[in-house]
Amino acid sequence: MNHLRKKYNEEIVPTMMEKFTYKSKMEMPKLKKIIINIGVGDAVQNSKFLDGALADLEAITGQKPVVTKAKKAIAGFKVRAGQPIGCKVTLRGERMYNFLEKLITITLPRVRDFRGISEKAFDGRGNYTLGISEQLIFSEIEYDDVVKTRGMDITFVTDAETDDEAKMLLAGFGLPFRQ
Repeated sequence: MNHLRKKYNEEIVPTMMEKFTYKSKMEMPKLKKIIINIGVGDAVQNSKFLDGALADLEAITGQKPVVTKAKKAIAGFKVRAGQPIGCKVTLRGERMYNFLEKLITITLPRVRDFRGISEKAFDGRGNYTLGISEQLIFSEIEYDDVVKTRGMDITFVTDAETDDEAKMLLAGFGLPFRQ
């Protein structure tokens, strides 16, 4: 059993049950999945950029990414409908908790001048999106193999009703929110 799953059951559940006065443990919000998305706008001109993003995402998550395609054509960006423009990975279960633990303990402390993550990136339905400006903060990425530095979005999907519940849940896991 993963360390964070154990922490959820032993520490986070009792604390949140007390604060939000749930009648049952089944009402407790849970972390359902983590989605990591890399948009590769440069793939329009050169498909090798997409291959690099796929390799980076697979190294970071340990799971094969899915190529995302444009839903509609945008002439200003020279994008046609159905053209590959990014990749994403959806993590659930044990892999999700392993990634979250690695993100909290290893990756985020490697960021230079890190003061915590913003509290303003909640969507109003209990989901949180963390934007990362470059993939080099992950220890799995070799600096010499990087074709181009690119950012990514990490979305934490919870089944919490409000942003306050989701924030308390994610802070309980150890996500370092700014004070």
